[in-house]
Amino acid sequence: MSGPEAEVPRRILVTGASGFIGRHLVAALRQAGHEVVGVGRNLGSARRLIPDIEWRHADFNKHVTPEAWRPRLAGIDAVINCAGVLQSSRGNDIERIHTAAPIALFRAAEAAGIKRVIQVSALGAEAEAGTAYARSKESADAFLATTSLEWVIVYPSLVYARDCYGGTALFRALAALPWLVPLPGDGRQAFQPIHMADLAAIVVGLLGPKAPLKSRLVAVGPEAVSLARILAAYRRWLGFGKARFLPVPMPLIRISAHIADGLRWIGGRGAFSSTSIKQLEYGNTADPDPRIAALGVRPRRFADGLAWEPAGVPERWHARLYFLKPALRWSLGLFWLWTGIATAFLFPQVESEALMAQAGIPQALHGATFWLGSAFDAAIGLALLLRWRVKAVGLLGIVATLGYLALLSATTGSLWLHPLGALSKLVPLIAAMAVMVAIEDDR
Repeated sequence: MSGPEAEVPRRILVTGASGFIGRHLVAALRQAGHEVVGVGRNLGSARRLIPDIEWRHADFNKHVTPEAWRPRLAGIDAVINCAGVLQSSRGNDIERIHTAAPIALFRAAEAAGIKRVIQVSALGAEAEAGTAYARSKESADAFLATTSLEWVIVYPSLVYARDCYGGTALFRALAALPWLVPLPGDGRQAFQPIHMADLAAIVVGLLGPKAPLKSRLVAVGPEAVSLARILAAYRRWLGFGKARFLPVPMPLIRISAHIADGLRWIGGRGAFSSTSIKQLEYGNTADPDPRIAALGVRPRRFADGLAWEPAGVPERWHARLYFLKPALRWSLGLFWLWTGIATAFLFPQVESEALMAQAGIPQALHGATFWLGSAFDAAIGLALLLRWRVKAVGLLGIVATLGYLALLSATTGSLWLHPLGALSKLVPLIAAMAVMVAIEDDR
């Protein structure tokens, strides 16, 4: 084969392939005829999400040398880097994920003779934004621009689709709140939302012969849309009627964001943080890049993108459960932790042992059962509060509660008649634990 078509890469390595943007890019690349190799940290969940592609393990927190990336680039024609986090948290170092690991990846690609590298950055990834997110992104972007690679850096504004993650998930959740929609400041903060299908089409086009190589490409929708308009549009799209806003002063928003930062270190997640607020205030608009039209892509207006994919029951459920999900986990975690503490130190041990005797537990085992049971409950609570293996811990809690319920039903069935619901209240507890497990996945 000769001519431009011979230069089109076909075997594409996509980092962050199981993420929000990565999943859509994988689908678009495969539809365009490319063979995709996904890179992810948790290959078990990645293979469940996208089972029909090859997966290679990599951890951007650890693989920060070209030597670590060299075997992962075997047989690859081009690289698309989509990996990223909003800010550092327990288990995630933003400098490694955004700067050290990508630079190592770019160096390894250059050494391996891989020509085309596409870096999915973000609009507002500039040091002037004053966030580690922007500085770390900009550092990797600047390094890539110094290489001999056929590089393109893409800067999307707010990316949206029917499914959602990050900022769009937060905006939908705010729009879905009953009665009043909280509005940061005056709600004039502007975005140029780009539909995920348009962004995917742009990235696929950048693998072709018409790609503007060694360039930075802004990927935005055709119009600026204020945050207030975005929230109002999402509320209508979800079918919840007209938005009635409750303006929230920005100082209060910033204080709340710093509290959210602290919660990230003990298992909290979500797009609300001091970083997202600073980036929101910095700005997220730019003039549409005329080179995108040469790729055959015309990004649609935000309203048109929403109308193209009508919301259904799953979208309404997700929006309504966004804030209820962590509240459920925290309340269950506190319940289990308090049960363990109260049993061990506050409730009379003699009464606990009386219940054990009624349940047929030998007296010689009362002490061990008492302390092990208290420690078990407290451990379940701590694990849920720290968001440590929530699914496994939740299932363990369900099994333990069912066993407890069965044992006491068989030995002290009269507790079902207890006016405070000594046994009957365990039934909704089991149901709540099951719901927590069922909705734990973020993407």
